[in-house]
Amino acid sequence: MIKKALILTGKLVQDHEFIYPYYRLKEEDFQVTVATEDGLDTIGVLGTKIPVDEKIDNINPDEYDLLVLPGGAKAMEYMRQNKRILEIISDWNKNGKVIASICHGGQLLISAKVVNGRKISGYYSIKDDLINAGAEYVDAPAVVDKNIISSPHYKHLGPWMKEALKQLNAQNDKKNRTI
Repeated sequence: MIKKALILTGKLVQDHEFIYPYYRLKEEDFQVTVATEDGLDTIGVLGTKIPVDEKIDNINPDEYDLLVLPGGAKAMEYMRQNKRILEIISDWNKNGKVIASICHGGQLLISAKVVNGRKISGYYSIKDDLINAGAEYVDAPAVVDKNIISSPHYKHLGPWMKEALKQLNAQNDKKNRTI
């Protein structure tokens, strides 16, 4: 079985939060698709060239196993205005599929209306936003609430991705037992 991951990103993404999961997933033999609003390669806030595979409008979420939402305050300002991005996140959540969100990626979770009543982490500057959207803010390296794995900062990339992969594997094991 081919494992497939989708990374939704945009101009001025936080470079570390894109690079680490991108290569970590490749290391685990995932086919990784990077999607942006325009489908064109973009640049991270620190200047890293971000390779892009697809336009967000062309994405079929049913084709993927894992959704990764890297942060970057500037990237989120624009991404959270895209209705298709919010639909993808909302549908992903409704289907109980694993979502890995870090730092300002929590703003996409807020705008997709999937944080109410959930334990969620994010960068400290969006703590009030998460709480006001109904989340219980938790400051920990990897916070798991059902299918959402969140983290506040790129200094926790290792534990965050480790937990996201653990949750995805547990979900796949559960599916395989019911087949």
